[in-house]
Amino acid sequence: MTDILISLAKAAILVALNQPDTFDLEHALKAYPTLQEDAAVFITLNTGPDEELRGCIGSLQAYRPLYKDIIANAQAAALHDPRFKPLTMKEFKDITIEVSILSKPKILEYDDIKDLKNKITPLQDGIILKYQGKQATYLPEVWEDIPQFDAFFSSLCKKANLSDKCLSLHPEISIYHATKYKEK
Repeated sequence: MTDILISLAKAAILVALNQPDTFDLEHALKAYPTLQEDAAVFITLNTGPDEELRGCIGSLQAYRPLYKDIIANAQAAALHDPRFKPLTMKEFKDITIEVSILSKPKILEYDDIKDLKNKITPLQDGIILKYQGKQATYLPEVWEDIPQFDAFFSSLCKKANLSDKCLSLHPEISIYHATKYKEK
């Protein structure tokens, strides 16, 4: 399954870069019926030997078929991530692609920060933080870079354009899991 998901994401990026692709979507849809099931996907592009982030865009809710979500989010990660300039064909040759298929988010009920800390499993739980119309998410793998609970949530609050202490305001927190498929 990894190969087909990565190949589809690569083909989508090539099309967005006005390059030819040889991906046979019709065959893939017949061979892998799960591609037609609704799914929420994040596409992460990394580059270089240290696998620096080069783009990451995705859906938090499943609302279209898996293959369409991969195509749309791969193209968006390559060309429309506001943190980066659009990917060039030269850069395309050096990127690695990760496809993360998300489970349905589950809102966590919690009393206070200590209770929240007890209900979250770092490295397994992706987090969605919502407060006053603003939101941000971190995939489970972000715990690898920010393993401390306080630093993780401080960074997530800032990503949502909130105070780094926004957790004290009792925002809505949802968790999800991700099945990651990584280019070899």
